[in-house]
Amino acid sequence: MLLFLICGLFSSGLQAKAPSRVISLNLCTDQLLMMLAEPEQVAGITSLARDCSVSVLCQEAKRFPVIHSGTETLLTQRADLVLGGDYTTTTASFATQSVGVRVVKFPPVNSLSEIPDQIRRMAELLGASARGEAVIQVFNERLASLSLPVRSDAPVAAIYTENGYITGKGSLPDDVLRHAGFRNFTATQGNGYTRSVPLEILIAAHPDLLVSDPAGADVSLARSMLDNPALRSTFEGPHRLVIPAARWLCGLPQTLDALVALVRARQALKAGQ
Repeated sequence: MLLFLICGLFSSGLQAKAPSRVISLNLCTDQLLMMLAEPEQVAGITSLARDCSVSVLCQEAKRFPVIHSGTETLLTQRADLVLGGDYTTTTASFATQSVGVRVVKFPPVNSLSEIPDQIRRMAELLGASARGEAVIQVFNERLASLSLPVRSDAPVAAIYTENGYITGKGSLPDDVLRHAGFRNFTATQGNGYTRSVPLEILIAAHPDLLVSDPAGADVSLARSMLDNPALRSTFEGPHRLVIPAARWLCGLPQTLDALVALVRARQALKAGQ
């Protein structure tokens, strides 16, 4: 018993201390960091976190300093933890790692079931496990209350993005569609992967619901396709749904807001039959 107690005390003393200065180099880790960290732990986030077209926490992000990913800038911040995505391969992140700063990368989220794992991992890194578990519990309860089965005759939805791309299988938006009881348009038109679909083909196929993101629709020619008159006249009323891209660019608790919108859209379609 005495040996057990001594070992327990020794191991508790070796537990990693919560990081005091954390920098994020990725939009998704920006938002997880802001959500779960103590404010004083956040040493820097990316400028994208303040862009409301891609960040659901853009207003909260104004409270935190924006970090530039140059090597010199990062090294002068004296961070003890640097966060990034799987594709964050900047020279700066390698440089910080080479001088002993811990660098942790998060993979992209491709399904709703992966979100709790990301929250838990971030919370553990920050020394905020209890806070993370509370967020996860609310998320799981909300998800369970919203999810609908997908039947063979379920309505078809197309997520139409810039340059005429339709979001396909293996993506977070695709999984959200499924939880809302929709079939993805791409699955009815071939292999189901994300690809460009000419406007004429989309209109002729006429899926039950067209989902788009309005942000910046008048800024570029690519986005102006989303506001095409023929598209607008084909998909009117309950057949058109706007979901800001920020809702599902990253896997966050707020992604369930996109699910809520889709569940309501499905109910509206059913009521209109």
